Amino acid sequence: MSVQRLSFTVSSPDETTQRATALGQNLGAGDVLLLDGDVGAGKTHFARSLIQSLLSRPEDVPSPTFTLVQTYASDRSEIWHADLYRLTSTHEIEELGLTDAFETDICLIEWPDRLGELTPEHALTLHFTPGAAEDTRKITAEWTHDKWRAKLKGWS
Repeated sequence: MSVQRLSFTVSSPDETTQRATALGQNLGAGDVLLLDGDVGAGKTHFARSLIQSLLSRPEDVPSPTFTLVQTYASDRSEIWHADLYRLTSTHEIEELGLTDAFETDICLIEWPDRLGELTPEHALTLHFTPGAAEDTRKITAEWTHDKWRAKLKGWS
């Protein structure tokens, strides 16, 4: 399968929230988002916005930097938000139960480079890079699995 790409620039945190919410409406069990970018690139803001859009009641969505994984119940499936920055081994990832969640839940993974050979082939990777102006971010989506074409239709 060939890599498909879609890129756009968001001009504010509010626009990032709108994009995350729009994508969230198309997600279901077994969808994995790999959120790639430097510290401060907007990964956690995007994840927090997406998660909040899927919850039936407002809930605090903290960064999982220290807890490694936060889970949330939604009407569609459980949502896993993981920050793998502090992990040093794929064995730690397996111990967290992430590999099982990749098949049954909605997963948002920050610092996906830590997954190594555990990276799911069916995942959507979102690269976040700072734009020219202060609050702008370029978001580039990459995928190989055909399911993402329909889920991303109209997202750009």
